Amino acid sequence: MAGNLVKAELEILDLRHFSARQLKGLLESEARVWQQRLRWDYTGAIELLLQYLDSRILPGFVALDRGKVCGYSFCVYEGYKAVIGDVFAVENHVLSPLETAHELLRHLVQILDHSPEIERIESQLLLYNSGDLGLPFERKGFQNYPRLFMEIDLGRFRVALRPGSFGAAQRLPAGLELRRWLPADYQPAAELIRMAYEGHIDAQINDQYRSLNGSLRFLHNIVRFPGCGIFDPRSSWVLHDPESRALAGILLCSRVRNDTAHITQLCISKQYRGRQLGGFMMRHAMGELAQGPFEAITLTVTEANHPAVRLYDELGFTVRHRFDAYVRETQGTRPSF
Repeated sequence: MAGNLVKAELEILDLRHFSARQLKGLLESEARVWQQRLRWDYTGAIELLLQYLDSRILPGFVALDRGKVCGYSFCVYEGYKAVIGDVFAVENHVLSPLETAHELLRHLVQILDHSPEIERIESQLLLYNSGDLGLPFERKGFQNYPRLFMEIDLGRFRVALRPGSFGAAQRLPAGLELRRWLPADYQPAAELIRMAYEGHIDAQINDQYRSLNGSLRFLHNIVRFPGCGIFDPRSSWVLHDPESRALAGILLCSRVRNDTAHITQLCISKQYRGRQLGGFMMRHAMGELAQGPFEAITLTVTEANHPAVRLYDELGFTVRHRFDAYVRETQGTRPSF
């Protein structure tokens, strides 16, 4: 009973009742946490979010302690799917930040439960340790996919590396060339992603991988929006057959801080697997990035994706942080188009 009384003192209100100005201080606090925990400059994402907040269209909730904003959550609708975009809370007089986050998530999932058009809910909240948010998701039947946030410090490699030298020991198969990303790669890259992730565990986590249209949206989010950093075409690479123009692999990279690069996608065509091309592309990218202003490279990988985790271990990446991806699909898997 006492716990329920404490929770009742924390007000949970509709996010659309609040302006960007009212939430700016909380979002600035969140940006500092992203810097400290993940070496991530989150200001670009926050600026975009503030614009959406002022448009009063984002579904979500705000937590108030004695009239002061102490937490928020929101989701984004993508047709039949809802993606929980964020939840964040700070110290207050009622609940701990984690307990406040649980309350915000509970309200958000409850709203989605009463949205008959929503058949699937996805969530990847990188700031939280694996297990931190388990209770509100597991009570509602979500499946958990543990993921790893990995990094490598480039400083100790900088003197030894020269452009291209890290991957020089391995030769490309005949008929393949490596070059930087071009705008013309957009459509073929989406086709490669759809085919490469067929039956893959990551397609269970992110259903955009299951269709061409979804893969195009995925690329659009990486290349055009700052949520995953600022896309860096000069640090993104394509393996291709210059005669057929078919793509054998892609490695996409964004700048998440002035000194930190983030690998947003590494994908090898099924036709070319087993030839260590993923390792070749990673070594080449690492060698190139080490010559610039970057001090570190980060990436995320699903823990059950053992070949990828093993590759990153061999390259010298270490686990900085474990987090969870949660998924619930109520109407079965939709067909790919």
